[in-house]
Amino acid sequence: MNSEINLHEGLIYIMVTMSAVDNAMDDTELERIGRLVRFLPVFEQFNEDDILSTARRCSALLAEPDGLALVLDIIKDSIPERLHDTAYSIAVEIASADHDIKPEEIRMLQLLRDRFDLDKLTCAAIERSAMARYKRARNR
Repeated sequence: MNSEINLHEGLIYIMVTMSAVDNAMDDTELERIGRLVRFLPVFEQFNEDDILSTARRCSALLAEPDGLALVLDIIKDSIPERLHDTAYSIAVEIASADHDIKPEEIRMLQLLRDRFDLDKLTCAAIERSAMARYKRARNR
């Protein structure tokens, strides 16, 4: 299987992996990925029709032995250093959107942080920003 992907596919691989890490990827998460692809400037040249096929390729790789390590390597190779913080931000966005960050998602964020060699202050700022965006008006 060809392991070279472009920037946009790498970012989608991040979102798919974050969604799948707790073994519970569903249509709602795919819809969230679609919204981010439509909204974020980093996806300006990406054909939205390719989301599903890209997600399927990522899922197939994840299902292979050592799939997570393989996908993390592919992601790292596809995303330029200047966009590592953007990629991490997208991962945090997927993890925090359901208001329930699971231990598996925290571990995945740690793996991405290490692969991208991001400093703790940058990561903390990105994580805090996501927490602020997803606060509810009322406690539930």
